[in-house]
Amino acid sequence: MPAGLRWRFLLALLATSAVTLGATALVVLPPMQDRLRAQSADSLETQVAAAQPRFQDIFEELDKQEGASDSAYQAALGQPAFDLNGQSDARVLVMDDTPSSSDPFLYDTELSMPPRRALLLGLRVLRLGSTEVQREGDDVVVAVPIFTSGTDPTAVLVADRQLTETAALVDQVRTRFLIAAVVGLAIAALLAVAFSSTLLRRLGRLRAVALRITREGPDAPTPRDERRDEVGDLARALTRMQEELRRQEAARRAFVSTASHELRTPLTMLQGTMELLEEDIRSGRLDELEALRQVSDARIQLNRLSALSGELLDLSRLDAAVPLRSEPVELGEIVRAVAAEFELRAHERSTSISSILPDGACWGRGDPDAVARVVRILLDNALRYGPRGAPVEVAAHSGAGRAVITVADEGAGIPPEERDRIFERFHRGTAAGSAGGFGLGLAIGRELARRMGGELDVDSDGARGTRFALTLRTAHAPAEPPRGDRDRVSA
Repeated sequence: MPAGLRWRFLLALLATSAVTLGATALVVLPPMQDRLRAQSADSLETQVAAAQPRFQDIFEELDKQEGASDSAYQAALGQPAFDLNGQSDARVLVMDDTPSSSDPFLYDTELSMPPRRALLLGLRVLRLGSTEVQREGDDVVVAVPIFTSGTDPTAVLVADRQLTETAALVDQVRTRFLIAAVVGLAIAALLAVAFSSTLLRRLGRLRAVALRITREGPDAPTPRDERRDEVGDLARALTRMQEELRRQEAARRAFVSTASHELRTPLTMLQGTMELLEEDIRSGRLDELEALRQVSDARIQLNRLSALSGELLDLSRLDAAVPLRSEPVELGEIVRAVAAEFELRAHERSTSISSILPDGACWGRGDPDAVARVVRILLDNALRYGPRGAPVEVAAHSGAGRAVITVADEGAGIPPEERDRIFERFHRGTAAGSAGGFGLGLAIGRELARRMGGELDVDSDGARGTRFALTLRTAHAPAEPPRGDRDRVSA
């Protein structure tokens, strides 16, 4: 991980933390402030309502005394007003039913000019005769009517309070939240630096190993990281890649070594045969029978070279991923055609090829040429490694969504330890002996089968012969064109 990526990772983590904290503040603080204001207003309203009967008793008592002066009312209202002021921390005002323009309030716990909002709310209660609550920001005004007789209020008890403690509490919470956010961001930054440093070291080791593989090849030391996370998975993937590179390099070396050996042998024999023929012709001692034998040997080596070049060409096409066709293939027809190609060779070995085919058509999906090539490879192996005179059986059948071609012989079989290796390139089993072949046929056959979406497997107990099975997906018979179209094609 480059240094620039470390800082981007750190900034991304800090930005994510900051956005999360900001969103939390927006979600928590405003509702909390509104809830505290509402609770304070409800508390003030409850306290004023609880004090209202005391004020009502005072007005009822003084109203019985005819000619009671304002000073008498003020003297009587002082103690309950201050008690309410101490309980609620609100400015307590009392307005009678005939407020004057110069001094509308009969009693006020403070000497300053009464707020306009208290006056307006008191007049509203005198007119409506119901309790009113007004809240503007941090200011709360509660006005409660006082009745002594009749349906009209005799006076109004007003409590005006500024919710300064609510704002202070919210500011304190906000300050603590900001401090906690700063501390949290600092801790997040430290954790991000520690985590990114650890990640950098692990990725740096993998980078060093990758560069070393580039310089030294797949034999460089294998990276080790046993942790069960993405970087550990990357290290294990790099290890598997290195193992695959080693395998491919070993296969390449074996391919070059084996191919050069297989090519050198027939070329050397051809060269020797040609030199002997040339020497006999130049010396005038040409023996016609000996010359024919030498020409026959040369033809055998040429056929051997031709077969090797054909198999190498097939391998190169497979490695180049040349696309194969995917179409319905009638496997019975291919089995009959390929078996007919090997009749002469089977006759030379006193061997019979038995074709076992279903009563109806047997359709599989694949490339017709590739399917025929695989069957040729299997029949060639059966005739090459099977005992002389022992029959070879080739069959085709379908069922359970699969179409299968099998080729079975009565040879020595394949030992269990070699069943997987026989499909490797240039591998020849121990039972091959001095028989011809280059160990490429089965590798080509399995690759062709898998390229067609099928599989080539072997079934052998090592004693009672060998049975190869080419398995393909089943297919429906292709729809025939209308009769008019067939007539135009034939015409």
